[in-house]
Amino acid sequence: MAANWIGSIVSIDCGEGLGVYQGRVSLVDPNCQTIALTEPFHNGKKYSMPEVTFSALNIKELKILEIPVQVDNGRVCDPQHTEPGQTVVSGPEYISSLSQNGTNKGFNKPNGTGSVPQAIPRRGSACSRHPSQATPKKNGVKNGQIKNKDDECFGDDIEEIPDTDFDFEGNLALFDKAAVFEEIDTHERRNGSRSRGTPNEKLARYRHDENIIESEPIVYRQIVVPQHGGKEYCTDSGLVVPSVSYELHKKLLAVAEKYGLTVERRLEMAGVCSSQMALTLLGGPNRLNPKNVHQRPTVALLCGPHVKGAQGISCGRHLANHEVHVILFLPNFVKMLESITNELMLFSKTGGKQVASVKDLPDTPVDLVINCLDCHENAFLRDQPWYRAVVDWANQNRAPVLSIDPPVDGFEQAIDAKWSLALGLPLPLGECAGRVYLCDIGIPKRVFQEVGIKYHSPFGSKFVIPLHST
Repeated sequence: MAANWIGSIVSIDCGEGLGVYQGRVSLVDPNCQTIALTEPFHNGKKYSMPEVTFSALNIKELKILEIPVQVDNGRVCDPQHTEPGQTVVSGPEYISSLSQNGTNKGFNKPNGTGSVPQAIPRRGSACSRHPSQATPKKNGVKNGQIKNKDDECFGDDIEEIPDTDFDFEGNLALFDKAAVFEEIDTHERRNGSRSRGTPNEKLARYRHDENIIESEPIVYRQIVVPQHGGKEYCTDSGLVVPSVSYELHKKLLAVAEKYGLTVERRLEMAGVCSSQMALTLLGGPNRLNPKNVHQRPTVALLCGPHVKGAQGISCGRHLANHEVHVILFLPNFVKMLESITNELMLFSKTGGKQVASVKDLPDTPVDLVINCLDCHENAFLRDQPWYRAVVDWANQNRAPVLSIDPPVDGFEQAIDAKWSLALGLPLPLGECAGRVYLCDIGIPKRVFQEVGIKYHSPFGSKFVIPLHST
């Protein structure tokens, strides 16, 4: 009967011209092919008229949104919100279908023998024999009004606030981590899974620059000399660097010079490496930057009239090029070595100061003293008055001392050094040499082999490395 559908809430699509209307059915006239809605909404807004009547000719599509309350086997069910697509009829067919006894093809017929349509239970309602587990979507409507986003998130009233704080410590104590991890380890060992190690085993920890892939065992003694020099050193990475005798070191330099590593090249390499070390000792970029022009470091360079002195002059030239105030002490001699003459000519172009008398050295402490006074061949120089005078000045000046290529242990050093820089391979230095460093002066590997030294470079990525006594 058509009257059975009165009270249903429907949505009527009348096309683009008239739009979409929603409302409750108040009249169904199968003869005139009309349907009337009360309290209608037009395109989502409240319509100005309390009732509107539609002709079947104007209706493009009709959807039944809610069926009125019906009695089913003595139980009262809530109105049904039908599934999309199940209650859709089009055009003039819907009026005739509403007037037929349950033969409407626009929606599913439940059992379909009676004339009264049966109400389909709402999902999750008390009448549903098999309630759906799906959660209905929120439509953002509350008390008949559309809520904005803030109201949806923060608009609900907070009625239940716990009186006591949550006991984090108590709940954390309920979880026995040791027992859980032990159970996991036991399970993995039984199933042959990857082992986490025994409980007492300390897991290996690697630095960011260490290789975790297994490789060949590390050989720490990669330099072997034909004769033990009397002392051994090791690098920061643990490589053993043995000392060599002065005679073997002298032979090594002679063979290198035969193959093209001339004295001039050796002086340049020694000067660069020693100046780099001196710049680091002076403070590096913290001291030598444009903001500290007013406090340039001062270095006193003490050189003798020999090749070791020429190495010191080369170092002073590089320091002066890096804006270090260099005071070079070199005694006057009638005849100088050619290497010293060449280095002095270059040094004179740097703006550094050269003195030949101890009286011209500064009275106040300097930042660093570089000692290049001693050598093995010219031991008689120690008896000269200028030598004793400059040694007294260095010992009275409270500046730290860097010694470049000092003599071997047993050769008395008049000036105690805080640091010593060896060339190529170290000599067996005494305690007065201080901390020992080693610099690479560019001797090829096969030159070492020719003098009977099995050699593998210990320098890695550096040209100057520290050595530690073993």
